[in-house]
Amino acid sequence: MIRRLLDAFATAFGSLAEHKLRTALTMLGMMFGVGAVIAMLSIGAGAEKQALALIDRLGTRNVVVRGKQFKQEELEEIRKKSIGLSQRDVEAIQEAVPGVSFAAPKIDIEPYKILAAGAKTTAEVFGVGHRHREVTPFALVEGRFIDEPDETHHAQVAVIGAGVRRDLFGADAALGHDIKINDVWFEVIGVLAPEPSAPTAVQGVAVSSTEHEIYLPFTTALRKLDHDPLKAPLGEIVVRLEPRAPAAETGAVIGTLLDRLHGGAQDYEIVIPEALLQHSRQTQQLFNLVMGLIAGISLLVGGIGIMNIMLASVLEQTREIGVRRAVGARRSDIRFQFLVTAFSLAMIGGLLGVALGVGLGHGVAAYANWPTVVTTWSIVLSLGVSVVVGVASGLYPAMRAAKLDPIQALHAE
Repeated sequence: MIRRLLDAFATAFGSLAEHKLRTALTMLGMMFGVGAVIAMLSIGAGAEKQALALIDRLGTRNVVVRGKQFKQEELEEIRKKSIGLSQRDVEAIQEAVPGVSFAAPKIDIEPYKILAAGAKTTAEVFGVGHRHREVTPFALVEGRFIDEPDETHHAQVAVIGAGVRRDLFGADAALGHDIKINDVWFEVIGVLAPEPSAPTAVQGVAVSSTEHEIYLPFTTALRKLDHDPLKAPLGEIVVRLEPRAPAAETGAVIGTLLDRLHGGAQDYEIVIPEALLQHSRQTQQLFNLVMGLIAGISLLVGGIGIMNIMLASVLEQTREIGVRRAVGARRSDIRFQFLVTAFSLAMIGGLLGVALGVGLGHGVAAYANWPTVVTTWSIVLSLGVSVVVGVASGLYPAMRAAKLDPIQALHAE
């Protein structure tokens, strides 16, 4: 059987080599089809990876309550009913909502100047609690994060992003040095790890970068920095759920509680990262399906090309088929030979398509700065489909060749 298989492949490659241009043109259909499938799926996998990373930063076991932005006139009317998100909401959520582990407040501060050692920069400044790092994971490369004594004693300390450190201190040490935010000096106690600086969004929810962010104890921010009286005391509340607490139901309970506390004013929005995760996966599955179907059309076209060349080969080799049948070849031998030839066309075209698809994926990543992930299953899937399409396309020509009458085939010109 092994010898028969080797002989069949040798004959197939010899037949293909006799018509190099026709063989190459036939392989192009399979090559572009496989390449398109791998490239499309790699782009989709890259987008999914990026979305999952952003959702993970929001925290799949969190419920995020964010204050809405309004125009000045609308804000004045809303403030007649509600002061916005506040520490009272934090305490009420922790005490009254089942399934809540704790709630972490976050204050948005509008700095009009940030400077240190003769340098200045622009950054987003937030007041946070000592448990903020538990609900929003990020890495420190130097120093420490805000702790509970910092909150209790209204310490004038700050944790700065990597971009802020570069702007203010350059190559010099930042820990232990002071930065001035508005008119208050803060000691740098920690520096965050570098990360992509461009703000991004997932499912319409903005996720900022820590590169140009500064974190202060929220108690210090409330007491020592100026605050617009029309703005809500807090910009955001991150609610950490118990391990088995249902996120959607808990989010609905939080919404009901805040409606009562805010007098019915819709001055907040609730973001449930777990729901975003499910929606993102559904969207990605649909994207993969559509892109796979579009790219699959190219494979179908390639299969038609293989059928065409195999039918042409049957006509060209009619006399040869008659000779082989006359010297003892069985119909199954003729059928097997043509199937091996179709398989060889599809396999070689598929392997070239894998190289093309991987190259396209890396090219998109380099040119468009878009993350792509070439997965093993996408290569196996596309190559497997190309082989199946190729063999299926060669089946009819192979059966037609096997059914040729030996006497009529020998008389063929």
